Amino acid sequence: MEAAGGSHGCQAGEEASVAEDFTPSKLGTKEYWDDAYKRELQSFKEMGDVGEVWFGEESMDRVVRWLEKEEIPHDAAVLDIGTGNGVFLVELAKCGFTNLTGIDYSAVSVELAKNILKKEGLSQVKVQEEDFLSPSPSLRGFAVCIDKGTFDAISLNPDGAVRARERYVQALRSVLSPGGLFLITSCNWTREQLLNMFGQGFELKQELPTPRFQFGGRTGNSVTALVLQQRQ
Repeated sequence: MEAAGGSHGCQAGEEASVAEDFTPSKLGTKEYWDDAYKRELQSFKEMGDVGEVWFGEESMDRVVRWLEKEEIPHDAAVLDIGTGNGVFLVELAKCGFTNLTGIDYSAVSVELAKNILKKEGLSQVKVQEEDFLSPSPSLRGFAVCIDKGTFDAISLNPDGAVRARERYVQALRSVLSPGGLFLITSCNWTREQLLNMFGQGFELKQELPTPRFQFGGRTGNSVTALVLQQRQ
């Protein structure tokens, strides 16, 4: 259920408070992502096209560079929340990470990701159909959780987005080990809004640099990337 940058999942320029919801969108529905991944799966089978790189390669590189700089052990249990086509798992595996799990609530997404991982010779990487808002008991003990757009998509859910965000935070606390790290990339939420929503049980470890823009004499960021750590 990853949301891409640009037109997918992002409502650029929003300054809504946490108490307010973004305009509901089909981007927050399972039906939208099932349909999107059906098209991508067909394209992969016909032409070998893996589909979009969500938030772009720069976003993947930003996260990987941070993991390497912080010397996160290559055998650390890493969870990719809303893995989409699994391309980020491929990148992590190529960088030496060996204990990788990707989840998505779209069965078609999981099929696509497994096909791409198999093509790359990475069938050992775990990918499973899972609704992160209702995680199974086996989804526990992760040292690192990564989200590139899934929380954004949940925020656009036309049916109870506020409650969905609350359930997301609860789920994150349950799947992360004490002291575990959460890396989130968002184009809908600012640093302050994310810290407000995840402040219960998490503390800011680092804000990662992202592209800046100027408009009307003001400078800002189109994307927010934070590293949060679960309090022990």
